[in-house]
Amino acid sequence: MGKVVERFSLFLNIAPIFVVIIPSFSLVEANTPEVVTNSGNSTKNIKSCNLFEGSWVIDNTYPLYNSTACPFIRKEFDCIKYGRTNLDYLKYRWQPKGCVLPRFNGKKFLKRYRGKKIMYIGDSLSLNNFESLLCLLHAAVPKAKFKQQINKQTVSVTFEDYGVEVILFHSNYLVDIEVQPNIGRVLKLNSMKNGRIWKEADVLIFNTWLWYLRADSKQPWDFVENNGTISKDMNRIEAFHIGLNTWAKWIETDVDTKKTKVFFQGASAMHYHGSEWGKPKVKNCFNETTPVKGSTYPSGLPIPVNIVKQVLKNMTKPVNLLDITKLSQLRKDGHPSIYNGLHGLDCTHWCIAGVPDTWNNILYASLFPISSKHSI
Repeated sequence: MGKVVERFSLFLNIAPIFVVIIPSFSLVEANTPEVVTNSGNSTKNIKSCNLFEGSWVIDNTYPLYNSTACPFIRKEFDCIKYGRTNLDYLKYRWQPKGCVLPRFNGKKFLKRYRGKKIMYIGDSLSLNNFESLLCLLHAAVPKAKFKQQINKQTVSVTFEDYGVEVILFHSNYLVDIEVQPNIGRVLKLNSMKNGRIWKEADVLIFNTWLWYLRADSKQPWDFVENNGTISKDMNRIEAFHIGLNTWAKWIETDVDTKKTKVFFQGASAMHYHGSEWGKPKVKNCFNETTPVKGSTYPSGLPIPVNIVKQVLKNMTKPVNLLDITKLSQLRKDGHPSIYNGLHGLDCTHWCIAGVPDTWNNILYASLFPISSKHSI
């Protein structure tokens, strides 16, 4: 078990963001219709229930698994191992308004997707999400054989008794970064060559946003290219919008959505400014032990939420939006904080077990639509 964790820790050199204050882009969203997918056909059985509106409630049957028994957790996310003693954060369950979120059933998931590939594509928050799903599945079949493979951009775990392969593909921007002679590393906003690999999966879960705001020495590109023009830099919100449109065009032209279910994971939440949740004297998530009460977040929703929804609205193929922003905003208590193996303050990523399990529970509900008997 220890070797699995160690090997995962060496994978990809995905640098989490520690003690980095990203400017707070806050845009209060107007009332919008319930959005689960841009197509009425994909999840019509849950259309009457917005899984993304609700509140966190205490549930003593939680957590869904014992994280100390999961062999896949990186040191960045392993909060209990690295000293977190207040474990109240594990006892909260997401309660949507008007219905019950079905409990994740790992055996059912593995049987339904026998012989299939589930792929997460994105940055270190996709890694957070990926490891949560692995733990959820492993808890359901703790004695099942699995094998892992680590390559340049991917890590995969196959549950051999079921032939289910869960894959993480590391791509901070989704669009390409290429080294060009006499220029350097170029972020190519109109290019997405890795799509040829992605489209072979049966379920795709995409995520990007965080790295579009990175402007320090860890920024992995020197120039940005848009429509053939190479610039030293550009407005990062505009770059995100262009890159996301490139992704959307690729879905429209290259992905067979009758074979492959496509999800886009909305922006997660960071908690470096207490003023955002109504506590201006609080500097970050350190010592936060309870969620924000209720179902609203004082600072409103961040800019990418509206951009993502607009891009999906303009698409013709069905793409399911995992609109996890607000429910994540409410969980100021769920980050590793100082309880991680990198010895820094992290209010960007999430403890495992924890909030990402709810993201995957909602993914599960979208893959196994709620029947009318779940309505309340």
